[in-house]
Amino acid sequence: MLAENVVHLDPASAVFEAMLEGWRRQQSAQILCRKTIHRRLCLIRRLMEFTGMFPWQWTPEEGEAFIDHLRSGSTPIAISTARNYEVSIGVFLTFIRDPRYAWAQVCVERFGSAPQLIFHEGNTVRHKLEYEGDPRRRPLTYDEIQALFDAADARPSRILGRGVKGALSAARDAAILKTIYAYGFRRTETAMLDLVDLRANSAMPRFERFGMAMVRYGKASKGTPPKRRAVLLVPEFDWIIDVLDDWMTVLRPRLSPGRHPALWLTERVGRISPRTINEAFVAAKHDAGLEERLDVHCLRHSFVTHLIEFGYPARFVQEQVGHAHASTTAVYTGVSNEYRNTMLAAALKARLGTDWDTST
Repeated sequence: MLAENVVHLDPASAVFEAMLEGWRRQQSAQILCRKTIHRRLCLIRRLMEFTGMFPWQWTPEEGEAFIDHLRSGSTPIAISTARNYEVSIGVFLTFIRDPRYAWAQVCVERFGSAPQLIFHEGNTVRHKLEYEGDPRRRPLTYDEIQALFDAADARPSRILGRGVKGALSAARDAAILKTIYAYGFRRTETAMLDLVDLRANSAMPRFERFGMAMVRYGKASKGTPPKRRAVLLVPEFDWIIDVLDDWMTVLRPRLSPGRHPALWLTERVGRISPRTINEAFVAAKHDAGLEERLDVHCLRHSFVTHLIEFGYPARFVQEQVGHAHASTTAVYTGVSNEYRNTMLAAALKARLGTDWDTST
């Protein structure tokens, strides 16, 4: 990576940049996605700028100070983010310490010190729980779902009444929010849907072309391509058929989409962004008077919870949302007291017989 017989004006910076380029190539050879590689490289640069030192000068104290800085202030990083940073930094240091790449030898010869691992068992975030996300994120109740959708449905009429543009976009946004709930989509999955992704399910012909949705841009594991899955429409959500049919046959053609493949389009005939979906949820949430802390991902939590309450097997629900582990699906589940009482009554009747009285 370093040209021979070349005297650099700033040899430390030259070696650092060569290290990063070598690491980039190694990650690219592993077929990691560009976004993952870019984020990792940016993180190493941030650490270098924070410490004012180069990797062969870093010690555990620098690593601890960096994480402490990121966890302080008004917007501290999440615990899971801190762990990811520690892991990524460790991967970089492992690369430059690997004798097959000779960077440690270069550092010793040029600068008199070799790089060392700065995160160890005593100063890294311990992984004690399966889930470390925001505990405020929760499924919506049925009443909250109805209030949200009523508010979203009312927005197009209000916009028309003011005589301004945006009614068609508001109608689209209402359909999007309902689709997210009915199929349990994530934001990016929703934004990247194409018309051809909505398909018939031969086992449920009455659902016509909406019996199954193919997700081609599911959330990827680090360094892997997007995951694919098929989401089956269930009878309890068959009301979405009329919503999608109205969008595809009445509203979407008003945008003059031509041959654009996307299901959801902007008024300028471009694919919508996840940010647009966020904004649609926030607008409907405010109109419905729901809690400020709720976000659009709560609709996915609601989908999981309500499927469980409808009686679908946990494994089926896990496949519907594309979770690799059942423990992740369990985190999304927040069944109501009514559902738990129903399950309790069924269990007691099974044990004590049909004469068991719920009032005793």
